[in-house]
Amino acid sequence: MTHRQVLEALSGLLLVLFVALISATVVSVALPQIIGALDGTQSQYTWVVTASLLASTASTPIWGKLADLFDKKLLLQISIVIFMLSSLACGLAQNTGQLIGFRAVQGLAMGAVQILAQVIVAAMISPRERGRYNGYLGAVMAVATVGGPLLGGLIADTSWLGWRWCFFIAVPFTVAAFALLAKTLRVPSVRRSDVSIDYWGATLIAAGVSVLLIWVTFVGNSFDWLSWQTAAMAGGGVLLLALAAWVESRVKEPVVPLHVIRRRTPALAILASLAVGMAMFGGSVFLGQYFQIGRGYTPTEAGLLTIPMMAGVLLSSTISGRMISRSGRTKPYILAGLAVLLLGFAGLATIDHETSIVLVSAYMLAVGVGVGLSMQNLVLVIQNTVPLREVGAASGAITFFRSLGGTIGVSVLGAVLANRVATSIAEGLARAGIPAGGGAAGGSLDIAALPEPVKTIVRAAYGDATGHIFLISAAIAAVGLVAAAFLRPARLRDSLDLPERPKQEEPVGV
Repeated sequence: MTHRQVLEALSGLLLVLFVALISATVVSVALPQIIGALDGTQSQYTWVVTASLLASTASTPIWGKLADLFDKKLLLQISIVIFMLSSLACGLAQNTGQLIGFRAVQGLAMGAVQILAQVIVAAMISPRERGRYNGYLGAVMAVATVGGPLLGGLIADTSWLGWRWCFFIAVPFTVAAFALLAKTLRVPSVRRSDVSIDYWGATLIAAGVSVLLIWVTFVGNSFDWLSWQTAAMAGGGVLLLALAAWVESRVKEPVVPLHVIRRRTPALAILASLAVGMAMFGGSVFLGQYFQIGRGYTPTEAGLLTIPMMAGVLLSSTISGRMISRSGRTKPYILAGLAVLLLGFAGLATIDHETSIVLVSAYMLAVGVGVGLSMQNLVLVIQNTVPLREVGAASGAITFFRSLGGTIGVSVLGAVLANRVATSIAEGLARAGIPAGGGAAGGSLDIAALPEPVKTIVRAAYGDATGHIFLISAAIAAVGLVAAAFLRPARLRDSLDLPERPKQEEPVGV
């Protein structure tokens, strides 16, 4: 393909990638309004996010392997159609149960689009030329990350649009991307005969994690910690994950390459990345809710208030990337990033419904800087400490666990927030002498429909409870910092591959 043909095809790829990425962030700020309109609960709020994250995480490795077996262009077109239909279905959802189900389907398509776009770019463009085109992908990801919350807030605040257009807006863009790719994309179809797809591993991992997250959502509320439900769900989840580990140790091409993650450096980098994912995704998802429900800001204002964190990510990742390229050293930036991340979450752990917005913004900026300094550089550590033949598997593993960490973080922190809010509202209503029955209990997120005294109690409960979940995020970030401290210093490799060593790097704990 000529440069012009590549740009034409790339425009369609960038468009569909932008729509897929922005669909995740555009909903974050509008979620309080969406769940309130559908009369959902705090647990359902969490699962609207968790469902898409979990489906995307589990399916991404499978889509990558399918690209080696089938026509890449056809797979991308199928994923675009799935994404378009699921977006339309999300916008038409009549209750939170339907929305959660449709978001899971949307997550399958989001995972497909993100991995297939990278695979197709690699198939179209030579390694020598790939750097400048990957810059376009990075720019699209940055704009989607920063612009999503703002766009979601504007849509939710526009009376003649409303929150359903947060989902509907993806439809015309996906139709345009489909037509553009059908006309311009020409990818050679090279089928590998030696590819095996680990369906069982991905299914068991997703099932095991799902069962544990459902248990976390309901334990202590619908049933006790010591109960037959806990034994069945927690035990069943652990058993499924143990079975997944057994499968992964025996299949030819596992979703989680155990032979890679057993070694010290990859294991520590994955543990640190898991902590970053849990802290970042788990924390940021609830900031929009804090600003709207806890502080009374509109969705548009909430979107604007999240800018410091996004700006911190973009600036720190860009600047550190250039500095690492010059020095070849990664560990100092990772340690600094995780330390700043810990300080940022420690600051956010002190907020309540009356904290100065300037202070909250400063803490969010610190979290963003910490994520930008650590997240991608942990991938570099793995890529420069394993042989070239294992770079793909190791990179896929750290990305998988980071996304999985985000899924777990959202679910766990959401469950803690739901229980804390319920307790605080009950105590507040009791102090005010208001009966805690029916809608007055504040179980609904439709704050505008509540009586003024109850509204004040609910806002204070959400504003104060959010600080408690950030304390958990700070503890998780501390685990990541300890893991990173034990990483062996890794320099960016100048050679094509690692020199052969007399013996393999020892497993963790040996």
